[in-house]
Amino acid sequence: MLIKNKITRPFGPAGTTAGITIFIIGAAYAFFSLVGILLIIIGAFIGFTTEQSFIDTEKRRIKFSNVLFGIFPAGKWIDLNDEMTIGIERSRMGFRTYSRGMRINDTVIKDVRIVLYDSKGKRTGALKKCKTLNSANKDLEDLGRSLKIKVKQ
Repeated sequence: MLIKNKITRPFGPAGTTAGITIFIIGAAYAFFSLVGILLIIIGAFIGFTTEQSFIDTEKRRIKFSNVLFGIFPAGKWIDLNDEMTIGIERSRMGFRTYSRGMRINDTVIKDVRIVLYDSKGKRTGALKKCKTLNSANKDLEDLGRSLKIKVKQ
């Protein structure tokens, strides 16, 4: 079974909003000029690109991927071995934007992520994003059972 998990948007909340706005403006402007098509492409890239993980439980493999334009996944499959483990990490990402009046808008996104570690204990990538520690613990046990992989406590 293939499981898709959306992890984050690489351009942050302000970049995503700006990209979607540029996409909409480009769609309206495309009727009058070819510059609108360029705006559509730039806006679609910034607004719809996401970071996702694909988990194939039957073949025991994982794909960390950037989904370009929200359509095209770019990444390669990683086969799981018995030395790999999964665990929980807290994530805190901050984004700063400035308005035209130089006002600062800081956005902090806190969540809990289920992460894959290689045989040396090095972080490979995030498998799933959860809002609370309790839901992450439950999902960690479920993923450990379905992938037949050790759980790091």
